[in-house]
Amino acid sequence: MAATEVGCEHYVRSCLLKAPCCGKFYVCRLCHDGEENHQMDRFKVREVKCASCNTIQEAQQTCKECEVKFGDYYCDICHLFDKDKKQYHCQPCGICRIGPREKYFHCTKCNLCLATDLKDNHKCVENVSRQNCPVCMEDIHTSRIGAHVLSCGHLLHKTCFDDMCRTGAYRCPLCMHSALNMKGFWEQRDKEIALSPMPTEYQDTTVKIICNDCQAHCTVSFHVLGMKCSTCGSYNTAQDGGLITPPAVDPRQPAQQPQEEETDTQNND
Repeated sequence: MAATEVGCEHYVRSCLLKAPCCGKFYVCRLCHDGEENHQMDRFKVREVKCASCNTIQEAQQTCKECEVKFGDYYCDICHLFDKDKKQYHCQPCGICRIGPREKYFHCTKCNLCLATDLKDNHKCVENVSRQNCPVCMEDIHTSRIGAHVLSCGHLLHKTCFDDMCRTGAYRCPLCMHSALNMKGFWEQRDKEIALSPMPTEYQDTTVKIICNDCQAHCTVSFHVLGMKCSTCGSYNTAQDGGLITPPAVDPRQPAQQPQEEETDTQNND
């Protein structure tokens, strides 16, 4: 018999897991963790209860009594039962991933499954998924929410990245590198600055900056709308120190006249 449309908000399955920690039956580990003050170890699950005939039995894909299929997909390592989503178990990750498998590869340095279009096309950060999402501070590696890979190599939950963009934030929360293609924004900022000259007393003022995108240190003109990196053209910069003003000129002091150079003449016989 095929899997019946039962389960929970997280998974479609026809059985309940017996939690190895407390002995209670829950449809899934997430339901358990939401109700209890401890977490279920999915890998230690040994028994399940059929949702159709209530038979308690060893964890397996099909009920030994009524032959109901507990899930179209079953992993005997993670004890994951669910409808078919082209899942596969990634041994290096240690958990099941939503596939199809041929569209993903496991990056050994990042220690994470990534889309194949990122192969040889992303910046590796060692064990990056073992860090929590810097926006919501929740786990990324085992999360059911997909991860978004930033150009700097750091990860966010896709939903957190979307929320960040909606608020106007454009920098990685960890390294401050631009998380989006900002070329159009920087060109617009150039136009805004050209139309908004600084007051006379600040027009020759400069400031030292550090660029968050290329890490260059440079001295540039000060402007309240932004300081542009002279190396890469980014406005994603941070001021490094105070304003540098040119030496004041006393208007009462006459300009120094250039001295005439004495020339030595030599008469040749």
